[in-house]
Amino acid sequence: MSEFSLIHRPRRLRKSAALRDMFQETTLRRSDLALPIFVEEGVDDYKAIDAMPGVMRIPEKRLAWEIERIARAGIRSVMTFGISHHTDATGSDAWQENGLVARMSRICKDAVPEMIVMSDTCFCEYTSHGHCGVLCEHGVDNDATLINLGRQAVVAAQAGADFIAPSAAMDGQVAAIRRALDEAGFTDTAIMSYSTKFASSFYGPFREAAGTALKGDRKTYQMNPMNRREAIRESLLDAAEGADSLMVKPAGAYLDVLRDIRERTELPLAAYQVSGEYAMIKFAAQAGAINEDAVILESLGAIKRAGADVIFSYFALDLAERNLL
Repeated sequence: MSEFSLIHRPRRLRKSAALRDMFQETTLRRSDLALPIFVEEGVDDYKAIDAMPGVMRIPEKRLAWEIERIARAGIRSVMTFGISHHTDATGSDAWQENGLVARMSRICKDAVPEMIVMSDTCFCEYTSHGHCGVLCEHGVDNDATLINLGRQAVVAAQAGADFIAPSAAMDGQVAAIRRALDEAGFTDTAIMSYSTKFASSFYGPFREAAGTALKGDRKTYQMNPMNRREAIRESLLDAAEGADSLMVKPAGAYLDVLRDIRERTELPLAAYQVSGEYAMIKFAAQAGAINEDAVILESLGAIKRAGADVIFSYFALDLAERNLL
């Protein structure tokens, strides 16, 4: 017997494409993906987002057509972000019955009733200062913002949103929104909480996409990227407040946190592959440094492998239309 005869040889299971497929542990499906979209009111034309090649602001008047296109491609869920031309100090347009938040959900559901519409619930695109809530002497007033988040959530639910997705990073926002929804009779409207949201540098291109007027940063209410234990605590707090699903944002640089949370809750778990992650892949591919499709699929597969049930990605529609998933 050769001295090497008892060596373990895992490569036996990799020697053909059929074997590799048979023993693949993680499978990425089209139904795992949700598409974030940017919708601008009061404009006639699409607007390219220079920092995110291939992503456009959608004119509100073209939203129904786009939702039909997204549905034809087999994408089942969208997250709506509005670019408002009616900003003020509190973001009050976001809780008007015919404001942009409500109109986006209504248009999406009227166009494709079976589309799962997730309404991003925040104020950064609707405030004149670009912060995620009501400003006071010491920064963002957490509790005053909670009241307004409840108002926005009810308006979105009335317009047909399936999920309220609070991204404002206010303490107690899930409980406040759940209370507001239930009191208004929307007991079946679910909450997809941005439960662990880091104050990340990967959000850079989003500011161009959403047109936020922010000066400064959001470090007093979004999480320190260096804090792992606190990241777990934030999501578990939202679970205790009644969130129906949790989320880690960004995704790629926080796979350890995603796995930590997956191991501590049975709730559905989402991850958001954010604008900076998208842009890095796109620009690296344009430079000829990487194989774009291979890296997209590998990055999304890593997020799924780490524990995500749902992945928000700007690549979703392109992948679906080209049948890469």
